[in-house]
Amino acid sequence: MTLHSLLRHTHRWASLTFTGVVIAVFVAQTRPAPPDWIFYLPLAPLALMVPTGLYLFARPYFRRRAP
Repeated sequence: MTLHSLLRHTHRWASLTFTGVVIAVFVAQTRPAPPDWIFYLPLAPLALMVPTGLYLFARPYFRRRAP
């Protein structure tokens, strides 16, 4: 597995995790007075998504051009 495909898979799974956690936070808000740490849970997958997403965004611009 190449670095590029590993980062794509990591970004994909992190985004699925992020989506699930955000949905869980919205569900937790329907309960009376959820604990404050619940609102910080989406930051972990988001911290992984930012560098991998920036790499995937910038990668096509840094490809070697054919002579």
